[in-house]
Amino acid sequence: MSEPLHGVRVLVGRARHQAGALSGELRKLGAAVVEIPFIEIRKPRSFKPLDTALKNLSGYDWLILTSVNGVEAMWERMASLRLAANTLDHLRVAAIGPATKKAIEQRGVRVDLVPKEYVAESVVRSLKNKVKGKRVLLVRAKVARDVIPRELRKAGAQVDVVEAYETVVPQSSRVRLRALLKNSRRRPQVITFTSSSTVKNFVQLLGSGLAPRRLPAVRGRGRPRHTALDGILMASIGPVTSATLREFGFKADIAAKEFTIPGLVQAICIAATSQKL
Repeated sequence: MSEPLHGVRVLVGRARHQAGALSGELRKLGAAVVEIPFIEIRKPRSFKPLDTALKNLSGYDWLILTSVNGVEAMWERMASLRLAANTLDHLRVAAIGPATKKAIEQRGVRVDLVPKEYVAESVVRSLKNKVKGKRVLLVRAKVARDVIPRELRKAGAQVDVVEAYETVVPQSSRVRLRALLKNSRRRPQVITFTSSSTVKNFVQLLGSGLAPRRLPAVRGRGRPRHTALDGILMASIGPVTSATLREFGFKADIAAKEFTIPGLVQAICIAATSQKL
């Protein structure tokens, strides 16, 4: 079948300005896509730490970027500070995955390292033998896992972590999400999650009446009963996102083998075929 997702209803919860790539691929394959953002990207309260780091790039050996949002925010600040792209020429640059790599290269900067798996632990494995005695700048969201700075410091690096943006819950999505879940004709068969933040925010948007009880990870425990979510498959982009789903009492019914948007789409197609959605 040329459209393996024909008629499959998929809820995409990416930030509004980023939903297009995932939604577009799903629609090409025949899916009926609804976009309700679970996450909103905002500027940090202060750009001072980022600006200070950017003005002193000459003192760093490595730059690590862990998201397209981080790339966009960093280059916006560089433009505001009138810093030329060649300010980065001396740096070795690491990107967490292909989308981040592409965003960096589109701005004329070479990426030296992309880990085999697109998660923080793989970044650490790829870098830990390269950073002893080096200064590392990590540009990321306000709230993020501390795996990279913690482990690279153990490996002998001096790591500066600066906030380029923050993610918040888009409150305007709350009414739309609840209405969609209650509509038997439009209710999604699959909900996509592309980060731990999308999972956490989804639970907040559901509210106490619909959200699951926060559960410890217990082997053999099935998904709690949630009438509003019964029969809906949760699709996860990677192991960290899947772990967060489990932390909140959900099961990652669909898990991408390659931790990218194309990998997530492929996993949904496989599930649709095998489970006859």
